[in-house]
Amino acid sequence: MSSSHAADIAYDAGAASRPRGGVRPLALALVWLTFATGSFVFAEPAPYDVLMLGLVFALPLVRLADMTPRLTLFLGLWLAITAGGLLAVTQAYGIERPLKHTLITLYLSLSAVLVAGFVRHDPERHARLILSGWAFAAFVAASAAAIGYFGLLPGAYDLFTEYGRARGPFKDANVFGPFLVPVLLYGLHLAVAGTAGRALGVVLLVPLLLFCVLVTFSRGAWLHAFVSLLVYAYLAFATAPTHRRRLKLLLFALLGAGLAVVVVASALQVGQIADLFGERAAFTHSYDVGPDGRFGGHFKALRLILENPLGIGAVEFGYTYHNEDVHNVYLAMFLNAGWLGGLLYLALVLMTLAMGFAHAVRATPTRGLMIVALASFAGIAVLGLVIDTDHWRHFFVIMGLIWGLAATPGRAVEAGPRRASPQMHELGGKISLLYQGNGRSGRI
Repeated sequence: MSSSHAADIAYDAGAASRPRGGVRPLALALVWLTFATGSFVFAEPAPYDVLMLGLVFALPLVRLADMTPRLTLFLGLWLAITAGGLLAVTQAYGIERPLKHTLITLYLSLSAVLVAGFVRHDPERHARLILSGWAFAAFVAASAAAIGYFGLLPGAYDLFTEYGRARGPFKDANVFGPFLVPVLLYGLHLAVAGTAGRALGVVLLVPLLLFCVLVTFSRGAWLHAFVSLLVYAYLAFATAPTHRRRLKLLLFALLGAGLAVVVVASALQVGQIADLFGERAAFTHSYDVGPDGRFGGHFKALRLILENPLGIGAVEFGYTYHNEDVHNVYLAMFLNAGWLGGLLYLALVLMTLAMGFAHAVRATPTRGLMIVALASFAGIAVLGLVIDTDHWRHFFVIMGLIWGLAATPGRAVEAGPRRASPQMHELGGKISLLYQGNGRSGRI
């Protein structure tokens, strides 16, 4: 048994003796409220930020957030990335903007560690609590977007759309669309897992979420949804405990594909939607191609990275060197936090993917939730190649979910003649060794 695994078990033993007072239900209600307000981001700081800052201090005090060796590593990596960002501030032409951006990164990273510790304390219940609040926020946001898009209330169109694109209560349609994708996956998971009756509201959200992702006209949201759905379908099928579950998954996949075709085909019957869809689906716009476009900016950023090992300071690229942001989070992190911060950020994303996969192929009570979180994170990781996601609140929440679920020593619970293939288990086991270490080394 690895030292980190033994330490995690020791935390489990200690958790049972922790005092549970009347403050616990209040704290859990505050957690749900925090994520239920996650879609109200017209201005910053948003209500979510105020509530999350309160949770950062409150949950450890009421002993609803654990800190294991693995989560200490998680915190340490983010602190090192932030340190790289602070060092890069010294290379900027002005201090105020990059310093503010870096401090926001610090706050968001602390929120990710808090989510991980909270989920680690009671994995299945706490993860579902977070996703329940998130689903409510998605319902409110998607409803507002639909009301605004069709002008069902006076002034709603101007409030909830921008340039003909649905954005809901977000400042940017490119963030609103991806915010809905994890709830879309969660609804599919509930349906496939046979618990749709207990969470019918989330399942019924799926058509509305699909429509709203479409009318954001965000190519990033479309890409995110496609990658995440593909990863979810593959992992859910490969790890299904029985042939009956696989058949059910195939049935839902066919129904889902049919529903998506109906939603898209129906929407494209509207001339305004069809025209904007065709425009957004093209990659020949001036903001994409040419030296001043998105991809030209990528080459400019690469040159700056090679010339500036310490970075140039957060968000300086769009203000000083180019006409817009980098639109590639990995290049942006090298510019924002230097070679050290950029490499650590890239390593953290890859570690999260590998850790999530290693947990997803194990038959544990939280496997389904991990697959939802991992598929969502994989979509954002790919999306990061064409957009800056480093300050997306839900990116940090999903990362925290994965680390929290993976930090929990699990036991096989699913019975059945068919489980994940031996090849999947073998690969997952090899990946697990990267984090568990062995003997007395204490490596995670």
